[in-house]
Amino acid sequence: MVDPSPSSVTPVEKNHSRYNQGVLSQRIFFPPTFNRPTRIAKANGPISFAHYMHLCLSHPTEGYYMNPSNAVFGSKGDFITSPDISQLFGELVAVWFMSRYLEAARDKAMRLVELGPGRGTLMDDMLRTLSQLRSLDKVKHVHLVETSSALRKTQEQRLRFWAEKSHLKLVWHDSIDDIPAAEDTYTMLVAHEFFDALPVHLIEKTHQGWNEVLISSAPDLAAKNVLRPSSSSSALDLPSPAVLSSPSTSHFRPVLSETSSPISTLLGSSSSRFLSLPIGSRIEVSPVGYRIARKVGKLIGGRPDSDEEGRKELGSALIIDYGGDRAYGNSFRAFKDHKIVDPFHRPGQCDLTANVDFAYLKEAMTDLLSAHFVNTYGWSRHLAPTAFDSHLPCYSATTYGPITQHDFLMRMGIGKRVEDLQSKATSEGRKTTVENDAKRLVDLTGMGKEYKVLGVVSPPPAAGHMVWPFVEAEKTS
Repeated sequence: MVDPSPSSVTPVEKNHSRYNQGVLSQRIFFPPTFNRPTRIAKANGPISFAHYMHLCLSHPTEGYYMNPSNAVFGSKGDFITSPDISQLFGELVAVWFMSRYLEAARDKAMRLVELGPGRGTLMDDMLRTLSQLRSLDKVKHVHLVETSSALRKTQEQRLRFWAEKSHLKLVWHDSIDDIPAAEDTYTMLVAHEFFDALPVHLIEKTHQGWNEVLISSAPDLAAKNVLRPSSSSSALDLPSPAVLSSPSTSHFRPVLSETSSPISTLLGSSSSRFLSLPIGSRIEVSPVGYRIARKVGKLIGGRPDSDEEGRKELGSALIIDYGGDRAYGNSFRAFKDHKIVDPFHRPGQCDLTANVDFAYLKEAMTDLLSAHFVNTYGWSRHLAPTAFDSHLPCYSATTYGPITQHDFLMRMGIGKRVEDLQSKATSEGRKTTVENDAKRLVDLTGMGKEYKVLGVVSPPPAAGHMVWPFVEAEKTS
């Protein structure tokens, strides 16, 4: 489903998570120290939003996540995450995984996988909880997908205790593709605020087809800016008039390609949800996110259509991010010092992010998107467009949700856990902190509403059995 209504503007929260949608709250007019995007745009012409995001976030030396001089996380960084706020978040995530394990794979070995582990806080809390549940001895490997050497070092320092205590092996990977299959092992995979940082292409539906919105150098302040709202209606989020509506000293400006390209045509046709959108609609589409979601389905035990004997892998996954069960057209933004800033200033020094289209991820994991290509174009699902890596065998998993972070944590018993921690607190101040931190996680005016949780399991539960806490969410398989 694509929601036709514009998204509301949410105020930036104090001690600020990255979920906030809306306009730029300030502009920073410092000259960028990282000029590779500018040089590429000048030499080769306009570049895609996806290319720009990739350069700014993942350049080997100057990318935001790769440069150790960028604090990134926590109060001293540019944004704060749920695991940074309270240990309760990681504890209840671990409890959910154990509930799935006990139902589907009791007594099998376990392995943990995290995509984008940050400072290792979430995994640390999960391992501590598994230890308290007397289940850590079943964990043989912890796989961490992380490309930043600086963050790998931080993760190793934080998780070393558990590796030494339980003789489990910490393994780092540059890509989810590098994680091996593991028969007779239950895989628990978590991706928290991972998919939002993956590059997105911005495309617009025109009378000629789907054209890509690109990023050009050499700003022309007199030119019409394609990111200004137009008088025509749109099926997706139209930008607020405040977005890039005033003169900017940015080295970049967005421009609309005059013609469709193979990639814009492919992306615009990649989901049946996009076909009925009216002219003027803009959508952010991440083929990288789609590809990784397919791999998630494979890792937790999705069965390929060609595998007559079936697979022995089992697993479950949680994908936690801001976004919704729909596409977005105006969520691309940047964060610096806990404020939303102009994404075209100080490239490489700001966090870039876009809302997650959970419906798109579900289509990837449940093979609905490949089926759409087959029905629409008659392509073999094993030979579908390589932009989505769909030439690989098609795997299917069972997805639940997404539901709000509030619903997930409340149904998983965060209230009872707060009472337990308060009963052990040694001061009134500590009791108040525990309560306030928990309230922040489930706040329906903030993180509790904007963050969504998607559950993925394989194999699906027996007929008549539900997957708690996704009791009100429709199952897709």
